[in-house]
Amino acid sequence: MKIRNSMTAAVKVTLFFSVLSCGSHKPDSGMKLIWSDEFNGKGLPDSTKWNYDVGGDGFGNEEAQFYTKNRLENARLEKGNLVIEARKENWKNNKYTSARLLTKGNFSFQYGTVEVRAKLPKGRGTWPAIWMMSENMKKWPDDGELDIMEHVGFNQGYIHASVHTKKFNHLIGTQKTDTLIVKDASEKFHVYKADWTPEKIDVYIDDRKFFTYENKEKTNEAWPFDQPYFIILNLAVGGFWGGKEGIDDRIFPQKYVIDYVRVYQNK
Repeated sequence: MKIRNSMTAAVKVTLFFSVLSCGSHKPDSGMKLIWSDEFNGKGLPDSTKWNYDVGGDGFGNEEAQFYTKNRLENARLEKGNLVIEARKENWKNNKYTSARLLTKGNFSFQYGTVEVRAKLPKGRGTWPAIWMMSENMKKWPDDGELDIMEHVGFNQGYIHASVHTKKFNHLIGTQKTDTLIVKDASEKFHVYKADWTPEKIDVYIDDRKFFTYENKEKTNEAWPFDQPYFIILNLAVGGFWGGKEGIDDRIFPQKYVIDYVRVYQNK
């Protein structure tokens, strides 16, 4: 998922699995929890933890939705979860509404483990993501982007992880990416996790590693991941990846349900 740039395109599938039950996840005993949101309570997301991107100009991806702010119909706490809901409704010049939440300005971190337990929406035209950007972003992709989870509804169950840097990005055909198939990603919760160290980034689903990006070159063009990053959760509609095969209006509303977000660092 890009801030003002085009789509992610995963190029191969490394593993295939279906998890019958996700179960509870236990972090490494050498890690301490430094930030979390368990999404307990009711009403709007915690404003001390989350801000919003607002607008309907496509966000560089030709997305079809308008991202709203402080609107329960699009982002709310419900039964111990955060629900981001995409709706088929006219809003300003757009035909859909949704939400994009980010910790920018409230929380960022450098190195550690981020875990998000989530159940994904389903249907052609949906494009949920869990991703991270630099707190001091000046230029994309020079300052980097980490996509922990992307899923496009026309390709059900294919979960993508990617990094974007000045040297490695899809615009010049060098993007680093991989894919894991999770058959029940829209029926059951799974834990999407990234381990980020000065040496490499590993991405997992339910502790199954399927993507690694190593800091081999020790240059900013290849590794801008040595600065604080913030977390983004969003559900896009359409776009030239998510909407590559159109948008099925019969599927709406669609819910992207997040049980928790947790960030750990070494003790």
